[in-house]
Amino acid sequence: MNKLFTLLFLVGALNTMAQNIPPALKPVVVGRTAKKDTTTESDTSKENKEPRYFYVSLNTNAFVNTKGGFAKRFSPALEFGRTYGIFDIGLAAGQFNFIGSDTLRFLEFRATINVFSKGRFAEALCLGGGYVFRAKQGMITEICNSINFNISERVALAVTQGYYFFDGTNNSRSTQYMGFALTYNFLKPHSVNLQRKKKAIVSDN
Repeated sequence: MNKLFTLLFLVGALNTMAQNIPPALKPVVVGRTAKKDTTTESDTSKENKEPRYFYVSLNTNAFVNTKGGFAKRFSPALEFGRTYGIFDIGLAAGQFNFIGSDTLRFLEFRATINVFSKGRFAEALCLGGGYVFRAKQGMITEICNSINFNISERVALAVTQGYYFFDGTNNSRSTQYMGFALTYNFLKPHSVNLQRKKKAIVSDN
């Protein structure tokens, strides 16, 4: 019996001592935690995790204040560029078909900013400037806006409306156009950028 009381006394004493140990002297138990996938693409900025990726866009515009058939009004262009968050910088190459006998191929630098987005829809504003080869009104500037619909994370369709301004040595003019643009974003599979894009287009926030 005495041995039992002695054992109970020792257990109680050890328990009291364990409760009074200072926190700094207590051992730290490190447990295993689940690893979270935080893989970031090389084309994502380190400063603010801004997505950066390349894109290609097919623009099919038609002038709305020009005489003549569709062949004269149609103005296709192919744009290749890079996205920096809500800002796109691209170079477009295309052809105009309405300046009479001039050869109508052009190159244009375009800058586009996404001014509003909600789910799959977005609105953008673009400014551009370039040169029409062998044309009397060789210098061009552009201002346009677009309503974009994200079909998927990589593919978007836009309705565009804007104006071209043509300047030459002896004369100048402007014209209005409307059209469609089909864009493909070169997003890497299973990337952070792709997941963010997917989350953004299905979000109601």
